[in-house]
Order: sequence, then structure tokens, then C-alpha cells
Amino acid sequence: MVKHSRRFLNILKELDTNILYAPDEAFSLLKKFSSVNFIETLEAHVVLGLDPKYADQQLRSTVVLPKGSGKSVRVAVITQGDRLQQAIVAGADLVGSEDLIEEIFRGRLDFDKLIVTPDMMLLIAKLGRFLGPRGLMPSPKSGTVTNELSLAISDFKTGKLEYKVDRTGIVHVPIGKLNFSIHDLMVNLRALQESIDKNRPSGSKGKYWKSLYLSSTMGPGIPVNFSLLKI
Repeated sequence: MVKHSRRFLNILKELDTNILYAPDEAFSLLKKFSSVNFIETLEAHVVLGLDPKYADQQLRSTVVLPKGSGKSVRVAVITQGDRLQQAIVAGADLVGSEDLIEEIFRGRLDFDKLIVTPDMMLLIAKLGRFLGPRGLMPSPKSGTVTNELSLAISDFKTGKLEYKVDRTGIVHVPIGKLNFSIHDLMVNLRALQESIDKNRPSGSKGKYWKSLYLSSTMGPGIPVNFSLLKI
């Protein structure tokens, strides 16, 4: 049985589990409940009517949070030729070609996103067993395999996130920090909702959104009336 701290149990006493909260109310409550000495991340947990074991019910896409994620993102770029300088000018934290591939192969993983140009994909194949389990392996669908380096670097630096449905049909996405204004958190949450709706898998049948919970790093999950996002 899961044991909760006295602080967490006191928080739960203030929640009515029989109602769905408006998104802005949930944000206000999570701000009120926060008593830790660091800025918590705020997350959205969306339960979808998907069964990912079927190929046509898998969901994997990206969303650009208009108000940013609040996180400093280190971007690595593997490319060659003139694009090396282009990546440096665009603000990439690590830039290289076969030299960087070898460093990663030897264990260098001090980055949050790896962007690769298509001409380098065959060369990074050997990195799959290192990058795959960490969610760092580039893919065209996530926008990390591209020739548009400047745009990709800028997007990931300013709030572009990759998300995918897990094996239980739930999408977990950080949508900002708890010190963001409620307005900014709402803007980011609506951007996520629009992205999930836009990328609805072809095999999805019946009710797509089943439930939405908002939580912070150390806070409870608060059930939210997601229909209010579409007003």
C-alpha cells in the first residue's frame, strides 16, 4: 500500500474527488498547495481511448508550447559540411559530425535533444541502443531528423516537446512551471489539447478523450473538466 506524507494527506483533504475542476481552478489549487523549496513542474496527464498495441492507435507527435516549458534545453546536432556552422549560429549546444557520434557512443549524453540531418542517419544507427531507451533517438516524426536546423533548434529551445501515448493509453506532458501565470499555463494546455486532437490516430473509435488530470511534481493529481478547454 502506498504511504503518503502528512503534508500530502492534508492536501487531499482540501480536494473534492467527486467533481471535475475547471483548468484554471486546478492551476490555482496546485499553486496554493506547493510548499517545497524548488519550482515544481506542472504536468498534464491525458487518458485517451486508445489501445497502442494496434498500429493505427498509436499516438506520437510534438507540440510547441507558446509560453515555453520553463526548462533550459541542451540541443546537440549531428550534421556535416556547411550545416555545422549553421547549427552553431542557431544556438546548438553541441555540434559535430562523426566525432560527436563517437563521443556519444563512448557515453556522452549531456544533452536533452539530438537533431540529425537526413544524410547522417545511417551513421547514427549504431547509437540506437544508447539513445533509444532514453528517448533521445532522432526520428522524422518528432522533428529531430531535418535539414531545417535553425527552425528545429529554435523550436526545441523555446518549448517544443515530443509526446507519445504510453502502453496504458495515457499521454504525460510537462506544460510549464508552477511559477508561470495561470494565463500562460492555460495557453500551453490549450496548445497541447489542439495538438492531441489534430493528431488523432486513424484507428481511434468512440470517445477519444476519457479524462484529464493536472498535477505538479510534489502535488496531487486534480481531475479536470477538459471540455472547458474547447470553449
